[in-house]
Amino acid sequence: MKIPTSLKHKPVIVSENYENIDGRRAYETDAKGLSLGLAQWNDRGRVDISAKVWRYTGEKWSRQSEELPLHRVLDLAILVCRAQQYFREAYRHPKLYDEKNPMIDRVGLQGDAMTVEVCTGNDHIDEDIRLFRDALAEDDEMLGERFAVLSRILKEMGY
Repeated sequence: MKIPTSLKHKPVIVSENYENIDGRRAYETDAKGLSLGLAQWNDRGRVDISAKVWRYTGEKWSRQSEELPLHRVLDLAILVCRAQQYFREAYRHPKLYDEKNPMIDRVGLQGDAMTVEVCTGNDHIDEDIRLFRDALAEDDEMLGERFAVLSRILKEMGY
């Protein structure tokens, strides 16, 4: 299925078969494609690029399609990697986190830092963190494949 080019987001680089590799939902997802292109929120004289997940309901392109600035895509990747790394050692805490110090890391970015921490404001954190850990473990092979690909590409780029 071809990603639309007549909407506000203007695709430049696309993956139009994303539905075949969308994790556990592969071949059964409404996420049909990914694109990198000119952002829909661009103002006259200013051009931002964004990543977009294109969803198709079977009848029309969904309003639930998500468009993200590229730095947010990378920030999410950083967050996923840091969470995966954290849960490799989380078993050391009885509740899978240190109640007195729920901060996992401060990742330096742009002269400041992105704080990564367990959300202790969640009233059900003790149950939810176990569910999260279990889901992460269940997806370990699928995520590991993507981490390896990312690592290889970053090395090829000189990072």
